[in-house]
Amino acid sequence: MTVALRLGFVPLVDAAPLIVAEAMGFAEEEGLALDLVAAPSWSTLRDLLAVGQVAAAQMLAPVPVALALGLGGTARFEVLSVLNLNGNAVGVSTAVAARMQGHDFMLSDARAAGLALLEAAGQGLRIGVPFAFSMHNELVRYWLEGLGHGLPKGLEIVTVPPPLMADALAAGEIDAFCVGEPRGSVAVERGAGVLLLPTSAIWAAAPEKVLAVREGWAEADPALAGRLIRAIWRAGRWLGREANLTVAAEVLATRLGVSAELVERGLTGRLLIASDGAERLVPGFLRFDDGAAGFPWRSQAAWIGARLARRHGLDATQAQTAAAAVFRSDLYRLHLGLAGADLPAASAKVEGSLVQPTPVASSRGKLILPPDQFYDAQVFDPGLAG
Repeated sequence: MTVALRLGFVPLVDAAPLIVAEAMGFAEEEGLALDLVAAPSWSTLRDLLAVGQVAAAQMLAPVPVALALGLGGTARFEVLSVLNLNGNAVGVSTAVAARMQGHDFMLSDARAAGLALLEAAGQGLRIGVPFAFSMHNELVRYWLEGLGHGLPKGLEIVTVPPPLMADALAAGEIDAFCVGEPRGSVAVERGAGVLLLPTSAIWAAAPEKVLAVREGWAEADPALAGRLIRAIWRAGRWLGREANLTVAAEVLATRLGVSAELVERGLTGRLLIASDGAERLVPGFLRFDDGAAGFPWRSQAAWIGARLARRHGLDATQAQTAAAAVFRSDLYRLHLGLAGADLPAASAKVEGSLVQPTPVASSRGKLILPPDQFYDAQVFDPGLAG
């Protein structure tokens, strides 16, 4: 029996697992008929999920964690899987780029890029991010704090919905942005901005978007939850094959309202960084599958919890514990164990400790985790039981 299921998303390239699951038949194979609902902003999507207008949604990874800590609303969400790692770009206005004389814009050195940006910006720097509780916000803050002087005076981090980011940059309302593709490329196409850095250069394996449901939904109907998790996982596997990316770009373009060429830049990491045609290849810019990319590591949630606790004056230990409980690695194991997924033996790890591809214990004995280091070589050990 086919079950109709409404899923919410924001039109970004990293909504690909949801869109591909519907368009390429992975949902149908699981007996699901997906009705995809596009939201104009993350606050709208959060509210749609909270009131049950959608059963599940693409969600910024920090949103369920923030809610669990009593920040940003009274709803409670759980994370069934990570939809993607990385996928965001930091960009600057053409005016700021012109003042960054001597910077080579190679998109790989986060420290050099940050120092050049601060020098060019002077006393005032307005950076647009899509939502207050987002990896964009957390990574921008982590990046600038780590340069050695704390957050610069005069820094403003403001919320701009992704579809409006290029408009805000062109209008001079912001000096820089951190946003998911294709919105950075749209700013470049319009001649309003220059790409400065992928967020993968700040944290090589940052959880970006997640598959979120209301608390208790997955356990109220385990069979349905399993079908959804498997459909999304299979879509992610398909997206992880380079040979499929041209087709994926065409499938996504219609949903996102941009050209397939712009979509393919984000999928492949082959980015046009400026309107003069300068191009850079960023390996690992956006990851859907390899190295257990979809696994909801409790340690990733704890990192987010620790960051939020620090900024909002909460107890760090309690925040990390509450955050970790939101990423349901137990349900991920339950529903993918028999589907062929190679699942890590642990549910938490020391984040930032891998400097090279590393084999780890797993259910099928073949799992290799890619590098996950932070740009400043720090590590985060949440002290959670594996």
